[in-house]
Amino acid sequence: MLKSGFPRFATLSDRALTVHLGDQIDTVTFQAVRSLSRQLEATPPVGMFEFVPAFTTVSIYYDPLRTSGAELTSLITDLVTVRDAAIDSQPRVVEIPVCYGGEFGSDLEFVAKHAKLTPQEVIEIHAGADYLVHLIGFAPGFPYLGGMSARIAAPRRSSPRLKIPAGSVGIAGDQTGIYPLETPGGWQLIGRTPLALFRPQQEPPTLLQAGDIVRFRPITPQKFRELAEQSA
Repeated sequence: MLKSGFPRFATLSDRALTVHLGDQIDTVTFQAVRSLSRQLEATPPVGMFEFVPAFTTVSIYYDPLRTSGAELTSLITDLVTVRDAAIDSQPRVVEIPVCYGGEFGSDLEFVAKHAKLTPQEVIEIHAGADYLVHLIGFAPGFPYLGGMSARIAAPRRSSPRLKIPAGSVGIAGDQTGIYPLETPGGWQLIGRTPLALFRPQQEPPTLLQAGDIVRFRPITPQKFRELAEQSA
C-alpha cells in the first residue's frame, strides 16, 4: 500500500531518475521500496542498467538510446501498484549479542549524558526494541536499521575516528547500526558484537539482509570473548 501522493519522480540527469515512495523512514515506505526493487531485479526494464534503493527512494539508471525517463515513469507507475507478495512473508529475526560500554562502547557515557539517562537505561532502551533492516550499505554488511527510540538519539562525533573495530554498534542521530569491518566512522559507539557481519567466504556474504528484524542481546565481556573465540 502506497502513501497518498506517491510515487513522485525526480530527474537526476538524461539517464537517471529517482522514484520517491515516501517521505519518512517507516515500515510502509520500506515495503514499497522493497517491492519495487524486487520487481526491478526480477524483470529489469529495457534499457535499465542499474537501480539503487535507499530509505525512501529507488534511483534508476538507464541507457537513453534504449528507453526514456517518460517510458520508465509510466512503467514504474504501474509496477508500484502491484505489491510483491514475498515481502509479506514472516521476516527473519536475527539476534545480535552485544557487550555494551567500557572498552567495547566508549561513547555510552556520552550518549547517556546527552539523553539525560543512565548508561543502564540507554542499554535497556537500545536492547528493548526490534529493528528493521532497511538496507545494506556504506561498507559490506553494514545494516541501516529503523526503529530506534528517539530517547537515545545522539549527534555524530564532531571528529570521526580513523579506525572503528569491526562489530562496533553505534548511534548517529536517530539511527543505530553495526560496523562490519574496521573502518573510519563518526558514529557514537555504545557496544560491540563478536559476530562477523561480513563473511566473504559464505553465500550470501552478509549476515543481515534487507527485511530482517534485528534484536540486540546484552552480554558480559567474558561472554563476548567466549563467542569471539568460537567464531575465530
